[in-house]
Amino acid sequence: MSTTFGDLLRTHRVRSALTQEELAAGSGVSVRAISDMERGRAKGPQRRTVEALAVVLGLDGPELRALLDTAKAGRMRHQVAAAPWALPPDVPDLTGRDEELRLLAAAATAGRQTEVVVVHGPPGAGKTTVAVHLAYQLAERFPDGCLFVNLRGMDARPVSPGEVMHKVLRTLGVTDERIPSREDERAELYRAELRSRSTALVLDNAADEAQVRPLLATGSGSLVLITSRQTLGGLEAGTRLALDVLSGNESVRLLGAIAGAHRVAAERAAAERVAELCGHLPLALRIAGNRLASRPRWTLGHLAEQLGDESRRLTALTAGDLRVRAAFLMSYQQLGPVAALVFRRMSLVPGGDVGPDLVAMAAGVDPLVAEETLEDLVDASLVEASGTAGRYVFHDLVRVFARERLAADESAAVVDEARWRTIDWLLREARTSARAFGPDASPEDHERAATWLRRETGHWIGALRLAHAAERHRTVLDVATAMHWYSDQRGDGALWHEVFRYGVDAARVLGSRRDEAVQLNFLCWTLSVLLDEQEAALVVHHEALAAAVDCGDVKEQAWAVYYRSAIERRQGRLEESRTFAERAVEWFEAAGDPLATQFALSNLGIVLHQFGRYAESAEVHRRCVAFHRARVALRPDGHDRESVALNLLRLAADLTALRDWDAAREACEEALGLARATGARHTEADTLVQLGAALHGQGDAAGAADRLREAVAMTDELRTTALVEMLILLGTVLDDLGETDESRAYRLRALDICDRSQTIATRALGAELRRAMETPSSVRSDGHA
Repeated sequence: MSTTFGDLLRTHRVRSALTQEELAAGSGVSVRAISDMERGRAKGPQRRTVEALAVVLGLDGPELRALLDTAKAGRMRHQVAAAPWALPPDVPDLTGRDEELRLLAAAATAGRQTEVVVVHGPPGAGKTTVAVHLAYQLAERFPDGCLFVNLRGMDARPVSPGEVMHKVLRTLGVTDERIPSREDERAELYRAELRSRSTALVLDNAADEAQVRPLLATGSGSLVLITSRQTLGGLEAGTRLALDVLSGNESVRLLGAIAGAHRVAAERAAAERVAELCGHLPLALRIAGNRLASRPRWTLGHLAEQLGDESRRLTALTAGDLRVRAAFLMSYQQLGPVAALVFRRMSLVPGGDVGPDLVAMAAGVDPLVAEETLEDLVDASLVEASGTAGRYVFHDLVRVFARERLAADESAAVVDEARWRTIDWLLREARTSARAFGPDASPEDHERAATWLRRETGHWIGALRLAHAAERHRTVLDVATAMHWYSDQRGDGALWHEVFRYGVDAARVLGSRRDEAVQLNFLCWTLSVLLDEQEAALVVHHEALAAAVDCGDVKEQAWAVYYRSAIERRQGRLEESRTFAERAVEWFEAAGDPLATQFALSNLGIVLHQFGRYAESAEVHRRCVAFHRARVALRPDGHDRESVALNLLRLAADLTALRDWDAAREACEEALGLARATGARHTEADTLVQLGAALHGQGDAAGAADRLREAVAMTDELRTTALVEMLILLGTVLDDLGETDESRAYRLRALDICDRSQTIATRALGAELRRAMETPSSVRSDGHA
């Protein structure tokens, strides 16, 4: 037999040795009210009354919570008996929706005549669960009833407004004889019955605005809570909430709440993998949790392995009558032919978020039709608008479903044609755009090309992977070759390692030793300069030089020794580096390539700088700047502006070492403007560092710190050595400003990167940094640790 509020109150009062009169005097609650409570006549007093009694009784913690919960339960039982109640059962393990519920509760009690709230989102996001849970939370605010109607918006024939009115009127106690058969008269009675009531009406699974709009008539202080897969943008609503998937931690918590927290804790990594494969979608997570709960001998690793097979994933996400596939299928079946086609074909694109042009190519429709259709799919919650305007993205599980429908609803031949049409288009665009960065390319399309390559990186690299796997070697080689100049300042080492590795493979299969030498040189540069993997770069260098010698290509031999110089320099072998740098200059001159000769001279200047021959290095870099300025004069928007910026940066480093602070700053400021104008982000970051050093030398430590913070913020950890050097210099500048805590934080970050990367350069930097931290006075005054 359950304990009533009266029983619990009497127990606490007797234990406290208080009479009803004494409890009344202390709490301000009348003796008669206390008597009614203890005798069960007042089964569920309001919270403020309970709290006043609890203060006198000395209750807190679990005892106070139990008394409040018992009072609330009594109020609910009273409400059920006194008012219509038609809510489905609440979900006890609702997880990760606290903020959403808080926002909805605030909106629902905003004090308007009738508050209309729309909760929309993809299939399986938990819209109904959230709406019902909110109704339970707010039930006591609606004394005339809480009603729930499933509008069956995904059915072939959704429930009509007239049918909903009939159901609501019957729930409110209106007899069938009083309910008019004509819909306009029924609507009039519906409005009249609700006008004098304060109710919460949950309209679940709405098809569209037309189904819902006639049902919005309610009374004072009422709530209409609508859930739909459609956004219902045409509906006048006070509040809209787009329900998204859960976070990673919330997903794992939900799995634990269903399957057992101990099982999740024992296999945390596997639980995170299951959550990821469920796309953090509440319905999928609930199914996964139920499968685990009903199979106590299963490990989470076993379920993760099952879900890892994409062809079986939606089948595995089935538990009883809960099916992820079925949830998606209901929405898919509502689509017209064009929308269904665009939905299926969008699964062919190889990357993440996508624009209408690429979807149009995959679907074989006009781009304007694709854009309009994508917006319709967003409204249907089958496609999501990405964080970038005009771009769209699939939820992971919806993508799997779209691929299933593609295979089921279209012939293999048609799908194959559409797939390769899309891949070929992507690779043509990638190749054309990348060529806009070559030294002889026309500058007109430079900005458009840069935007396209950056925005579509996931798609064109995905297309290149598919072409490589399909052994389309000539296409792969052409794309890899075109990417060389673009890769110099954009993208990251991992991307270019993959691209040029494919290029090497393609050249070898095609039997072209010259192309093999070219791609191996690109790969060598990536390993040495971008990834700081000097030993691996040295192996590739030997392969590149051998291929260049075999085919008799002097220029590629020169590039091979050019990169060899960089490898030796980064490993601290300066004499060897100088030898190869000088040889590269000679060989490029012999090959009759003045532009490449300037690149080699600039590299020689870097080696001279590291020897401490700063004046000689500065003279070399001045020559290089003059050479590229002359080319810019002929083609103002060409590639040479980046080369001017890069050589000005190197000249600034020489001038900083010579303590010519003013000239160094002037060179940096010009280089920075050029780097930003051309989108050369690596040069921009490095120039900010050099500008910081120059400002520091001029005595402007605050300005130096600002520039260095900018550089750190825009530098990826894949540029390991550069980032560590930035952090060390920033720490030195902050010491001068007295910001010792921030300085130490940056140095510790630099040490952490050194410990994790463990290249030759970072090992040396880490050892030097540790010594500097132990002996602060060892930091040199020119700003270089």
